[in-house]
Amino acid sequence: MSKCENLTRRSFVALATAGLAAKDALSFAKNVPIGLELYSVRNELKKDLMSTVDGVAKMGYQVVEFFSPYYQWTPAYAKDVRKKLDDLGIKCNSTHNGPVSFTADGVGKAIELNQILGARYIVMASAGKVEGADGWKKVADSLNFGNDKMKAANIHAGYHNHAAEWKTVDGKVPMEILASNTDKSIMLQFDVGTALEESKDPVAWINANPGRIRSLHLKEWSKTKGYKCLLGEGEGQWKKIFDAAEKKGGVEYYLIEQEGSEFPEMETAAKCLATYKKLHG
Repeated sequence: MSKCENLTRRSFVALATAGLAAKDALSFAKNVPIGLELYSVRNELKKDLMSTVDGVAKMGYQVVEFFSPYYQWTPAYAKDVRKKLDDLGIKCNSTHNGPVSFTADGVGKAIELNQILGARYIVMASAGKVEGADGWKKVADSLNFGNDKMKAANIHAGYHNHAAEWKTVDGKVPMEILASNTDKSIMLQFDVGTALEESKDPVAWINANPGRIRSLHLKEWSKTKGYKCLLGEGEGQWKKIFDAAEKKGGVEYYLIEQEGSEFPEMETAAKCLATYKKLHG
């Protein structure tokens, strides 16, 4: 065999391997699970949690995220909810929590309930009233404390931003304070709509925090309707956002969140899911 033939064969194998890898990467990107933050159907959830979760799963959602009232559940009820999720073939990857879940008195209960649900992240949904840059550093300390306690259960802390975290405080942006003062294993759950409202570039934020944007709230925003517009009807450059999240952000799952629209809650959730499938492919 000549050197030329050998190189040609090697080149062919290398190209074929690269092609398969690219195909696998594309397949992975296409298969990021799509979920619903259940705050989107909060009124239905209050009426009947189990039937609402059932309806959400039948729409085609693969993941759900429970918000703070879940913290009042008993372990027995959490087990009933987990059985429902398992029967439907959907997952709860994360929950939204108040600051109590990141304290010495409250973290144990949060861990217990999230273990039952099968969640991987306990997310601080709001830090409450925070004063100055030093106050945001204390929030970071709380996240680090909670994260240290959660690691043994194979769970990590997360933080969900709102508009306040994008407003400059003492010359600094709170989200940047949190990102730079928390352990890298802590998820920065990105609420896209609030960044759009504050004229922040979602793609730039994702690229600046590689591997930490493990879930995104696909919340839309427009100048005319605010958060009441449906996914795809506002300012979000969603194809660019998906591309950044999947190539750089380390996204593990997406969550549609809707604060309300002209349609009923369940119909709104269904419309947003249909639009997501068109936008993402």
